[in-house]
Amino acid sequence: MDLRPYIERFRRRLAEVETALGDPGVAAQPARLQELGREYARLKDLVSCGEAYLRALEELERNRALLAAEPPQSELADLVREEIARLESEIPRLARAVQRGLLPPDPVDQRNIIMEIRAGAGGQEAALFAADLYRMYTRYAEARGWRTETMDASPSDLGGFREVIFLISGQDVYQRLKFESGVHRVQRVPVTEAQGRIHTSTCTVAVLPEAEEVDVEIKPEDLEITVCRASGPGGQGVNTTDSAVQILHKPTGLIVRCADERSQQKNKAKALRVLRARLLDAKRAEENARLAAQRRAQVGTGERNERIRTYNFPQNRVTDHRIDLTIYNLGAVMDGDLDPVIEPLLAHDLAERLEALTRSESPPVADQP
Repeated sequence: MDLRPYIERFRRRLAEVETALGDPGVAAQPARLQELGREYARLKDLVSCGEAYLRALEELERNRALLAAEPPQSELADLVREEIARLESEIPRLARAVQRGLLPPDPVDQRNIIMEIRAGAGGQEAALFAADLYRMYTRYAEARGWRTETMDASPSDLGGFREVIFLISGQDVYQRLKFESGVHRVQRVPVTEAQGRIHTSTCTVAVLPEAEEVDVEIKPEDLEITVCRASGPGGQGVNTTDSAVQILHKPTGLIVRCADERSQQKNKAKALRVLRARLLDAKRAEENARLAAQRRAQVGTGERNERIRTYNFPQNRVTDHRIDLTIYNLGAVMDGDLDPVIEPLLAHDLAERLEALTRSESPPVADQP
C-alpha cells in the first residue's frame, strides 16, 4: 500500500484544523473546541509518524545503494547491514501507525478505563492470581506514565483478591488495553500445594471505557443507594462509620459497591463512575455487537475452557489463544512488560479492519457470461 497520498491528506487536514482552532468563533464553542483539539492531537501524531515513515524509506533506499557499492567484507558494509536491519524492523511499525489513521477512530479509544479483575475457578489460587494480574496491569500503567486508582477491592485470606476494581487514566488507555477483556488462565504450583502438583486456575478481566455524563443518563429515581459500615483492614475509623456505599440501578438490576474510601461521598462518587462505565459498556454492546466492549461475551462464566490467554509458569510461557501468539518470557510479562503481547493484538486487529475496509471499497465483480 502506497501511504504517501494518505500522509499528504493528513498534512492538509492538520493545517485546516490548526486554522479552525485559531478562529474566535470556535473558541466560543467549548464542545467544538474540544473535538477539534482531539482531532488536532491525533493528526499531529499521524503526520509525525508519516514523516518518520517516509524518512525511513529514503534512508533504507540509500543504505541499500551504499551496500551494493561496498565490498561485502568491509567494515562499512557490516555497519550498513546493521542499519538496514534496524530500518526494516522500524518501517512496518511506522506503517501500522499511519494505517490506523485510515480507519475511523473509535470514539472511546482515548478514554480512561475501569478494569475489573475477579477470581474464577481455582479457589484461593485464583484469588492469588487475581492479585498477580492486578500487579501486572498497575506495573504496565506505571511504565507508560498512566495513573491508577483503586475503586473497590475484596481481599482474600492469603493476600489475593476475590475482586478488585480500579481506574487507569492516561493517554490511549482503552485503545491499548481493550483486548485484555476475557478469561485469563494460570498453570503453576500453588503456594497451598504441598505435593508440588500443577494446578489450573482462572480469573476474569473486564475492561470498561470510562463513561462521561453525556454518554449515559442516570436518573436519581432509578437509583437505590444504601450505606453500611466497611469491613476488613483499613485503619482507624474503617469499621466505625457508615462509609461503604452500594448502588442498585433499578432498570438494569446492576449493583455497584464501593468501600475503598473513608468518606461516604467519595465512595458514592466512585461507585457512580463504575456504574456509568458498566451502563456505557452495555449500551455499546447493544449498538454494535462486534465491539470488544461486550463485557458478558468477553468474560463469560470464568470456566477454564473460556480462556483468551494462558500463563504457564513451569514452561515460562504466555500464550494468547486468539492470535496463536506464544512468548517465552513470562517473568517479564508478569512484571508489566505487556507490549510484546499487546502490540501483536493491535496489529492483528488493524490488519482485519483494513482488510474489511478494502473489501467494502472494492468495486463489485461483474458476472461472467
